[in-house]
Amino acid sequence: MRPRSGLSVPVITVLDGDGKLVEADERAVVRHVLQQGWGADIVFSAGTTGEWNLIDNATRQRVTQVCCEEVARHNLTPVPGGDAARRVEAWAGITAPTARETLENLDFAIACGVDGAVLAPLSIEAVGDPVRFVARDVADLLDARPSRIPIYLYDNADIAIDPRVPHIRTRQVKAMSRLDFVRGIKVSAGRKVLGNYTRAAESFRERGEFGIYVGNAMLIFDLFRPRSGPLGTLIDHWNRRRLRGSLPIGVVAGPANALPREWARAWQVCRAGDLERMEQTKAVLEAFRAATEGIAGGRRTIACLKRALFADGVISSPQVAPGTPALGREDADRFEERYEEVKAAARAGLGSTWASALPDGRSWEAT
Repeated sequence: MRPRSGLSVPVITVLDGDGKLVEADERAVVRHVLQQGWGADIVFSAGTTGEWNLIDNATRQRVTQVCCEEVARHNLTPVPGGDAARRVEAWAGITAPTARETLENLDFAIACGVDGAVLAPLSIEAVGDPVRFVARDVADLLDARPSRIPIYLYDNADIAIDPRVPHIRTRQVKAMSRLDFVRGIKVSAGRKVLGNYTRAAESFRERGEFGIYVGNAMLIFDLFRPRSGPLGTLIDHWNRRRLRGSLPIGVVAGPANALPREWARAWQVCRAGDLERMEQTKAVLEAFRAATEGIAGGRRTIACLKRALFADGVISSPQVAPGTPALGREDADRFEERYEEVKAAARAGLGSTWASALPDGRSWEAT
């Protein structure tokens, strides 16, 4: 039940022209983000990047099963030298439009053998009191199963049903954290909202560890940036003592679908406070963000991620779900050109070890 630290990759959902899951490609995406142990620490299925709110519930469940199977296969596969691969966790996004479907998804995820479930209580219809829903309905289901899995809360104003209640209140998070199975929260928000959770995190730990995960991934470069000079070092030391470990323990990065090794490196160097390497890595990831935000007015990140994986030969269909902003032919071509520039910058700036391997002559099997 200890929260896993590191890079969580909310994987895309690969769809064909009819909106059906392409299972073989979904498995390929999971293998791509794992990079034989050089990529994700956590594979997170059916999240916002996976277009959970735009696919049907049967597809959400099948994505969970496929991702869980691939993670299990990875964890059992020896790497060159005979050692077991670095263990990765499979987390399932269980949120659905209704409470009934959400609980069904939790039950299904447990049966699949996931390591954790992610729940966005403010995105479920008719759940007026998230604390009561988790403490009663979710707890009752878990109590009826032979073993519990940890639940991670998800706070994201973009998917909240009521715009007047965009975020889970810290007092509500504190109340839910008293339940032994609620082990953390993913926060997709700016620094101010994230700071509310990190400042309150010590009170969330009354029953043990409680992890905070950064959903706006580029924030880690600000959160972990060391200050310069003797005074800066003293301030950093004082802050870390004051926070007593309440800095985020992980990052959830949608762009890591395309650049898993680069984002794994970003987390590594940020946690180490290695300013020089932070700047090198940030330059690559900023270039990718600029490439996605500069296409057709922005807000086409998911379409760009799918196009990147399609261009790399990881998936055979870049189709987005109905309701997700798509790329036109001209925009797709322009994005692919910029994506090639990003990959070249990664190889030049980070070296071959931290430039994501592709399923061609430079496949992960060959690295």
